[in-house]
Amino acid sequence: MKKLRNHSQLKQQENSPKEVNNEAEPFSPTDLDFKRDIVKILKELREDINSNADTLRKELENIRRSQEKLENSFAEIQTELRAVKTRMNNAKEQIIRIVEITQSGQQTENQMKKHESNIRDLWDNIKWANLCIIGIPEGIENDKGMENIFEEIIIGNFSNIRNADFKIQEAQRAPNKLNPNRPTPRHIIIKMAKVNDKDKILKPAREKQSVTYKGTPGVPIMVQWLANLTRNHEVAGLLPGLAQWVKDPTLL
Repeated sequence: MKKLRNHSQLKQQENSPKEVNNEAEPFSPTDLDFKRDIVKILKELREDINSNADTLRKELENIRRSQEKLENSFAEIQTELRAVKTRMNNAKEQIIRIVEITQSGQQTENQMKKHESNIRDLWDNIKWANLCIIGIPEGIENDKGMENIFEEIIIGNFSNIRNADFKIQEAQRAPNKLNPNRPTPRHIIIKMAKVNDKDKILKPAREKQSVTYKGTPGVPIMVQWLANLTRNHEVAGLLPGLAQWVKDPTLL
């Protein structure tokens, strides 16, 4: 009897763990489900990584393009700066050349004025006592005489020498023959008795520049030029550039 009881207890003990295991089995995942979950998680993780990698690659590509644009813009700015610098240097050189040309032109003009003054002084020192009056209308001398016209010009324009005793040897028109096609009146040539008288009149006439006769301004008074053309060329050969003034005495 006792053996039967022990056998029954032993049999219950053997059956008891199996029942416990059978009760716990529905709550534990199988190896296959666990693997599936792991694979799913890894797959999702890989997709997320790939997606993030694509996004990162796009952002890097955008950054690279922006960098290229900046580099190109920087290169263009450098090129433009070099061009601006070149233009500034060219402008500076042009300004320097203009200043040099201006200074050279001013020096040339001053030299020309000096030469003209020297030439006038040279011709004035030539022992010719003749004065030339330009612009007096034709025919006036028929009523008054050329000597009286000359005296009126002296009295009306030069108060400091109006009382001087000038002696006139001869007064006439030049050329002697009237040309009806000539647009301007012939010059009046006044031959003074003394060269000093010529100088006394010529100096204030040049200082005044504009001499009037009966209200008509712009009557030049100057030295009569040499009538001998050969002599003119001889003097012009000694003084380069004088030929132009010899041909046109109004340049004085």
